[in-house]
Amino acid sequence: MEKLYHIQLDDSHGAKYAILPGDPGRVEKIASLLDNSRFIGQNREYTTWLGTLAAEPVLVMSTGMGGPSTAIGVEELYMTGVRNFVRVGTCGGMHLDVMGGDLVIATGAIRMEGTTREYLPIEFPAVADFELTGCLVEAAKAGGYRHHTGVVQCKDSFYGQHSPERMPVAYELQDKWQAWLKGGTLASEMESAALYIVCQSLGAKAACILNTIWNQERRAKGMDDTESHDTMRGIRVAVDAIREHIKKNR
Repeated sequence: MEKLYHIQLDDSHGAKYAILPGDPGRVEKIASLLDNSRFIGQNREYTTWLGTLAAEPVLVMSTGMGGPSTAIGVEELYMTGVRNFVRVGTCGGMHLDVMGGDLVIATGAIRMEGTTREYLPIEFPAVADFELTGCLVEAAKAGGYRHHTGVVQCKDSFYGQHSPERMPVAYELQDKWQAWLKGGTLASEMESAALYIVCQSLGAKAACILNTIWNQERRAKGMDDTESHDTMRGIRVAVDAIREHIKKNR
């Protein structure tokens, strides 16, 4: 096949699995944990390396920030043959039990963004694949990492979260934020809903693990909260989980 317009990849990679960080700067770091990894392409926000896990080809490709670029990346990877997608990203904690440095494994996402509305009605839930998510949970347990499983909030506007009072729709942003908190939402990020809904539409499998940077709700209440920018915990868990998923499904 010809190389696809945005990701500039064809199907010659042979991979059924893809690890998706948002940041292009994390791609090589993730690929270093794969066997025989090598750079295979870069275009726009999509930087891609290819390696192997358990002798199976695995891609690592950045998606950039937000739902639109994530959806394009997932759509085009699917066209090249990828069927299993694991997002490795960062988040801000919301639930008071979630602290900086913790891992959040997202079983579902609140669709407070625009991309997924062009795929499915808002009533349709954005949920992760059960088997892939189970592999993430088991890998987190095996690694001894403090982790949480549950629903995350997915948004389009970073500053709509962090400076809601200056937005003309402050009333809506602040009221909904309180609703998400009362519902037990674990954390906030920007890509999971698009990943889940696009994969559900295509019939692909998706899961998501997030490294918590900080928790603004803990800080607002004067509670201790360590700020952590170490993303290797989530990366190691994702790599271990995919390795086990490959072995189970071989």
